[in-house]
Amino acid sequence: MTELEFRIDDVVAEPYAAAPMLTARLQIAETTGATVHAIALRSVVRIEPQKRGYADDETAGLVDQFGTRERWSQTLKPFQWMQCSTTVQGFTDLTLTDLPMPVTYDFEVAASKYLHSLGEEGEVPLNFLFSGTVFTRGSNGFGVEQVPWHLEANYRMPVEVWHTCMQLHFPNAGWLRLDRDTLAELGQYKAGHGLTTWDEVMTTLMAAAKERSR
Repeated sequence: MTELEFRIDDVVAEPYAAAPMLTARLQIAETTGATVHAIALRSVVRIEPQKRGYADDETAGLVDQFGTRERWSQTLKPFQWMQCSTTVQGFTDLTLTDLPMPVTYDFEVAASKYLHSLGEEGEVPLNFLFSGTVFTRGSNGFGVEQVPWHLEANYRMPVEVWHTCMQLHFPNAGWLRLDRDTLAELGQYKAGHGLTTWDEVMTTLMAAAKERSR
């Protein structure tokens, strides 16, 4: 039986990816001396928001997810960010590999909303839970083992990494998903008022709403 240990050395934003992508630099050690031919590796990545502090300006953005600060002792719980996978090439003792982490700026996704609410400073506590299949040398050729479910690795990702990734793909912009009927009505409003961009549509509507509320 193999004995594996996992460690995250870094998480970086990929500057040339076609879609928003982070990469975890993953170190894998095999401690029994067995030769690993390959690993079909999977990971569930969780955010552990209770393991960091929050500035006052971040608190306002987190009310929608966790309620007011007085409730955080009950509501600030770990939640899943993503599932990702990779194939690890054969090695003995130790190897370094990249774990691709596709991300989204969709604010309907809890993790995106959470990360957007954070300032430029600080870190995001991450927990990587590993599973998958290990291929080794067996008595009749290849042996097959499962990656034990208890194997995991923690990493504190700088918030700046997330902001850098989003800035690469959505420079000075955000992303909202709208109902098709809502988008159609906004399109009619845009055409009817001679507006050229969706940003103008939103700023015009917000200005009108502020004027009515006075």
